[in-house]
Amino acid sequence: MTELNKIALQILSNGKGILAADESTATMTKRLDSVKVHSDENNRLLFRQTLFSSSSMSKCIGGVILYDETIRQKTSNGKTIPELINSSGSLAGIKVDTGTKILAGSKEEKITEGLDGLRERLNDYYELGARFTKWRGVFLISEDYPSHLSINANSHALARYAALVQEAGMVPIIEPEVLMDGNHTAKDCMNKTSKVIKKCYEELDLNKVDLTGTILKPNMILPGADCSEQISNEEIAELTLECLKKNVPSEVPGIAFLSGGQNEIEATANLNEINKKNNTGFIMTYSYGRALQQSALKFWSKDINNIIGTQEIFDHRAKMCTLAAQGKWSKNLENKK
Repeated sequence: MTELNKIALQILSNGKGILAADESTATMTKRLDSVKVHSDENNRLLFRQTLFSSSSMSKCIGGVILYDETIRQKTSNGKTIPELINSSGSLAGIKVDTGTKILAGSKEEKITEGLDGLRERLNDYYELGARFTKWRGVFLISEDYPSHLSINANSHALARYAALVQEAGMVPIIEPEVLMDGNHTAKDCMNKTSKVIKKCYEELDLNKVDLTGTILKPNMILPGADCSEQISNEEIAELTLECLKKNVPSEVPGIAFLSGGQNEIEATANLNEINKKNNTGFIMTYSYGRALQQSALKFWSKDINNIIGTQEIFDHRAKMCTLAAQGKWSKNLENKK
């Protein structure tokens, strides 16, 4: 077992998942504005520090993805944020892409940028305490999209990123997100997601990435948000498992799903169903942002100094997600706080 494989398994094993707290300052400002809390560096730190020092961190959260501002911050007692995360047995990670821009040659699609200077940034992040990283490629779905150009360009960027991350001694999370926006069916999502994931692994192979030291962060197979044909949790689980079984090499240690616009209960119920049916050999867990934080953020916004109450809300959500990562969640448990 390599060091990178050990890190990946430490993050994903025993029902643990990943807290995606890597919102950029602009995104976090939107989230805080939505609950009428002023977005300044102190308030952003206070909310995150509240979550990172909650009791569920040691039982449920194997890794936390941070943003550049957060990984450099110190807590109120002088510890760095990575030190606080490490103290619960969890690992600090870092988002290293620099966001999306219009893809030249396909004006409606996006390309993720950030490869320039990445090697140097990675060395800096390692010194700051990061042991894994994240890069997100974004893919539209429609009759014409994602285009070959988008699939090829974003898959290549994900593979170049992953190779550089492993060179720096960290585990890359590979996140090819096929968006929920649109009126496509689940079958369309299945076909397009399969093409995207297949191409990603072709590029990872070309770039000599050690798959045993990676984590895949895909979307679940879902109908578009505007699709009239909605399907059951069971069908979502079956299609998602079929897609991953066919397209993800067996060397990959685990898969941590993004929530991709699902609400907290949907993301939990679908993950639970996936794990009840999981016959793939992959660990299947979560890497959620809003689906872990939203209820806690709403509660916190009423009194930003109510640390214990906020932590109780977050702990409940993390516990539900971890039960779902083991196929042990049920809706009845949601009400037993």
